[in-house]
Amino acid sequence: IHIIFDIVCPWCYIGKRRLEMALSMRPQIRVKLNWRPFLLNPEMPPEGIDRTAYLVKKFGSKSRINRIYGTIGEAGQSVEIDFAFERIGKTPNSLDSHRLVRFADKQGLSDEAVEVLFVEFFLNGRDIGNTGVLVEIGGALGLDEGNLEAYLKSNEEVRLIHDQNAEAHRLGINGVPAFAFNDKFVISGAQEPQVLARMLDAALATENVA
Repeated sequence: IHIIFDIVCPWCYIGKRRLEMALSMRPQIRVKLNWRPFLLNPEMPPEGIDRTAYLVKKFGSKSRINRIYGTIGEAGQSVEIDFAFERIGKTPNSLDSHRLVRFADKQGLSDEAVEVLFVEFFLNGRDIGNTGVLVEIGGALGLDEGNLEAYLKSNEEVRLIHDQNAEAHRLGINGVPAFAFNDKFVISGAQEPQVLARMLDAALATENVA
C-alpha cells in the first residue's frame, strides 16, 4: 500500500488511524506500507510561517478556521487522536520531515517515524521543520543522530521528494491522504475503515488472479 501524505495534514493522521483499523479487520492480509511524500505547501519558506497568518490567508475568517478545525478535532476524537492545534505556533516546511521518513525507512523504521512526527506536531506542537527537532526525534527512534544531522543539512534526496510530489500530481492526486493498493486501486481522502477494508479485499482478489 502506497500512502501519499503530508506530515502537516491532520486528515493524513486520521487516515493513518483508519487504515490501521481496516488492517485489524483483515488480520489475514499481509501488507507493506510505503510512505510517499506530498507537499501541501511546496512554496513554504524553510523556516515556516506563523500558523494563524497562514490559516487566515488560506481559509479567510477566524470563524471559518474554528469551524473547519472543530470538525477535524471531532474526527480525530473518533479515532482516539487528541489534536492540540492551539500548541502549534507555526506551519512548518515539511520537506525535511519527509526526508527523515526516508532516512528512517533505510532502517525499517518509516512507520514509526511517521507516527512520532504526527504526535510531535499535532499533539505536542513541535516545529518539525527544525533540523534540531528532527534529529532529536530520529535519535529517540534509535537512528544515528550524527548521520541524520549530516543528511538533513545536505541536499541528499531533496530532489527525490520533489519528484515524488510531482509524480503524485501527475497521477491526479491533488489532496491527501491517498492510498494506492497494489498500484491498481487508488482512493483519496481519510476514508472510513470499512471502505479501506473493501479496498484491501479487492487488491487481494486481483493478486490471487495474477
